[in-house]
Amino acid sequence: MANSFEEVVSLIKDRLDIVDVVSQYVVLKKSGANYWGLCPFHNDKKPSMSVSPSKGIYKCFSCGAAGDALSFLIKIQNRAFIDVITELAEKFGIELPAKYSSSSDTKNQKKDMIKACYRAAKFYHTLLKSSDDANKAMTYLRGRDITDEIIENFTLGWAPNKYDVLYKELKKEFKDDILEKAGLILKSNSGGWIDRFRNRIIIPIQNENGEYVAFGARAVDEGQNPKYLNSSDSLVYNKSKILFGLNSAKDAIKEEDGVVIMEGYFDVISAQSYGVKNAVASCGTALTPEHVKLLSRYTKSRRIYLSFDTDNAGINATKKGSGVIKETLSVLGDVKQFDESHIAASNDHKYACEIRVVSPPQGKDPDEFIRTSGGGEFKQYIKNAPLLIDFLLNNILTEKNNVKTPQEKAELVNQIMEILKDINNKIIQTEYVKMVSGLIDVDEKALIKELARYENRDVFIYKAENNKKTVTNSSQFEIKAQKNLLSVFLVNGSSLNYKQLSELIPENIIRDEKLIIVKNTIDKLACTINNVKELVKSLYTEFIEDDNLTQTLTEIVELSEAFNGLEPEEFESAVKEIVIRLKKCYQEKENNELRQKYKQVNNDEVEALKIQLQLRDKIKLRTGD
Repeated sequence: MANSFEEVVSLIKDRLDIVDVVSQYVVLKKSGANYWGLCPFHNDKKPSMSVSPSKGIYKCFSCGAAGDALSFLIKIQNRAFIDVITELAEKFGIELPAKYSSSSDTKNQKKDMIKACYRAAKFYHTLLKSSDDANKAMTYLRGRDITDEIIENFTLGWAPNKYDVLYKELKKEFKDDILEKAGLILKSNSGGWIDRFRNRIIIPIQNENGEYVAFGARAVDEGQNPKYLNSSDSLVYNKSKILFGLNSAKDAIKEEDGVVIMEGYFDVISAQSYGVKNAVASCGTALTPEHVKLLSRYTKSRRIYLSFDTDNAGINATKKGSGVIKETLSVLGDVKQFDESHIAASNDHKYACEIRVVSPPQGKDPDEFIRTSGGGEFKQYIKNAPLLIDFLLNNILTEKNNVKTPQEKAELVNQIMEILKDINNKIIQTEYVKMVSGLIDVDEKALIKELARYENRDVFIYKAENNKKTVTNSSQFEIKAQKNLLSVFLVNGSSLNYKQLSELIPENIIRDEKLIIVKNTIDKLACTINNVKELVKSLYTEFIEDDNLTQTLTEIVELSEAFNGLEPEEFESAVKEIVIRLKKCYQEKENNELRQKYKQVNNDEVEALKIQLQLRDKIKLRTGD
């Protein structure tokens, strides 16, 4: 057990890697010494957030969000400092001092909810094998070629057509509010408790760590609606962030360097059971950016295969899903748009992602195809899966023979242009235009003109943003100079110690209110800390609940780099130069204020004379006369 809460925080910070922490929420791309990604704290359109592994900090150059790994977690999770620390202490096996050990009700609730979900999964699983009315569930499962082994592997279960069989079993061990929050029971009209799932096959949902957190429940009777009833979001389950099957697929995704995304629970169950181990599915919802970010942690090449149903709904799901993937990952560079067989490509080229579509013969969804043809045959379709752009074009071109009128042909061209305009490589784009013009019998030059119109429509010019000039006035310089002076205390391997630096920096030189707080905190901590790394860590802890001070501290930490490697004489000279310039700036500002006062009191000869004398004295002081 740590001796103090401060020591716990310090130990936790030592174990948090800024790149690992941020990459759980943001897709990062390495550029030089830092990583870059879309800032999650504002509607970022281009990579504005920098993550520095050497300094252990992040900073958005657009909205200003900044801090260390711990402050990032607190901000992005929108949770209290103590709750995040309590959770991380548990994760890292760090025992909190006694007075903090039971401070988080949320932590205990989550533990109990996960335990309740586990107990429910096992209870439902037992009922599938023993309940009197489970035969219809087994009949349905056998009809989908679900064997006893598959039932065991996925802990499939049965919720009988009874109101409170699960509640009666679990109330002995868990409080009602835990069972309700876990989504296992509901309030009845009479005010009592009833089971949420009844007369349904139960499909337990595990998070990526294998913990049971929710359930999908499949209807078995004809006319029973909805067909699938899913757990609601809770403290332990967020359907936008959890993928069904990921806990058992993540190793295969790493090994294959690719993931197959399917539509439903049984698609994944069949796929994984028949050897397609890298298959996952969203839990009763559309694919989300959080799903994509989660998967990108497991496949370096970000090779994503979409394998949805072959009907119109499945095709629409493919379009929507691919849109989410492109929007989420295109910040890292180009989405792969052509195979190397089409054009020589550098082996060093790194794509943001590679989206392919697995489309077995028309009329068969992935689950049915795998069960009838086998996992090996499905893997061949994965191996030969076309890139998204080819799939979309082929899908449109299958309709070309149904086009009868000029208006219908124009609509067909519109659909094709929407795809071709996104091809960045002009050679490849031209080749596609040639191919399409022949297939749909439209003049190639006309298609090129139409394509240019589409591309021009999508060009966004940010002249105001790009040509905006930064106006540097005296007040901006003052703030920057003060931050520079504070940054000298945070230089790693500084040639001057705290006492020497304090002697170089006059007491009243820091005048900004926020920076005075930072300076006072540095002075306080420096009495007990003589290591810059520990000092910075402690400063972030001091300001953990103040975003403005955290951002200011991050700027100061970044400015400290300018002093790295300077010899003592150079270091001292640089500090003195900043002090001199800042003093001059202050003096000029005061003179301007006096001049303004002089104008305002010009009719009062006595006051005007006093201000003139003050100005003269200040000018003499400045010039040394």
